[in-house]
Amino acid sequence: MGADGYNGRMSWASRRRTIYLTGVVLFFTVVIGGPLAYLLLRIPPTCHDGLLNHGETAPDRGGPCLLLDEARLSPSAIVWARTFRVRQPDVSTSSPSGAMYSAVAYVENPNAAAGVLEAPYRFLIYDSENVLVAEREGVAFVSPGGITPFFAGGIDTGNRAALRAIFTFTAPLTWVKASRTTDGLTVSNIRTINLNEAPRIQATVANASPAPILDTDFVAVIFDRGDNAFAVSATKLDRIESGGSAEIVFSWPDPFGSPIGKIEILPVRHPEPDKKAER
Repeated sequence: MGADGYNGRMSWASRRRTIYLTGVVLFFTVVIGGPLAYLLLRIPPTCHDGLLNHGETAPDRGGPCLLLDEARLSPSAIVWARTFRVRQPDVSTSSPSGAMYSAVAYVENPNAAAGVLEAPYRFLIYDSENVLVAEREGVAFVSPGGITPFFAGGIDTGNRAALRAIFTFTAPLTWVKASRTTDGLTVSNIRTINLNEAPRIQATVANASPAPILDTDFVAVIFDRGDNAFAVSATKLDRIESGGSAEIVFSWPDPFGSPIGKIEILPVRHPEPDKKAER
């Protein structure tokens, strides 16, 4: 047999092996590679891989994630923080009591779809000589799109007059996709009662949302005619039925020292995190 015939048989055998191997590769590519590629493409975005992917604006923040990239948010601000005397010190009895104060800070968040679910804070209370006379810590939240009042009541300063409050957050705030939970509430029919002795303020709260609203705090801040806050109080409603209304009352033991120029009553309720966001 000549060399040409031998080479022809070898060439045909090589081509047959190549065709066979190509078929095997195609088979596994279709049977295994296709579904695998489909599964890989269908893997949901992850917000826990430490990578900047899936439309995130920072690693594991923004895009589909619950956590937000703070650099992309409008800055929040502590508008003011003040102390408010509730009760004078009483040393005329066998059980003397110290002066009682409340403190409030207004925190403004201009972001309508971003909030803080846990915001640890501290009030430092100073007297006229810049002596620290009281300290109060707590954990609250920052609601989306507006003012959140941080309220601390029952602050006993002994015989020292509390004239100044410094409010700070004690840890970095974690911003998340969230919505306000008080938008269905309206406060109306605000009335003042017995201002010259033991003042009270009453108001009507209505719920226009399609579901009951639970566990809502209300903070009333009283301003004078120069728009300076001089009194504060807080109360709570456990439940307001859908389409219903309820009365709230704020009270003080001593008369106000200034005429009322404006009354703000702010509902305060924990924001709702975005249920569709990747956690």
